[in-house]
Amino acid sequence: MMQDLDFTEIVDLICKEDTRYDKRAYTFVRQGLDQTVKNLKKTEPARTQQSQHVSGPELLEGMRAYALDQFGPLAKTVLESWGVHRCTDFGEIVFNLIEYRVFSKTENDRREDFADIYDFEEAFVKPFRPADKRRPGSSTKAMGTG
Repeated sequence: MMQDLDFTEIVDLICKEDTRYDKRAYTFVRQGLDQTVKNLKKTEPARTQQSQHVSGPELLEGMRAYALDQFGPLAKTVLESWGVHRCTDFGEIVFNLIEYRVFSKTENDRREDFADIYDFEEAFVKPFRPADKRRPGSSTKAMGTG
């Protein structure tokens, strides 16, 4: 990976060419990748010794967890304010960073790996919604009647 100083300059260049995403989205993806690699090392130590490589679906799952951890119920709002509305947006950011050699890829990595792994509403909003289903057997009658 390139040095931090270079990362900001590279993101500035990318954002001049591709105005779809806020610079903060690139920083978030980079931090999300670092966090994902760290978590994978904990859960699969043998695998990450051979390679630091993370697949598209693994990265998306890591980003989901990282966004929920960082922003809680505001995750979807924050991501959308940066132009990130769906999984494929994360893929576009990743491939922009690959193009500028900030991230590397294997010959098996494709943009399609980031296609619709999860829905943002399901991933970022639903976990914070109160359960709408009433428990079986719970009464809906008003208290004190009868």
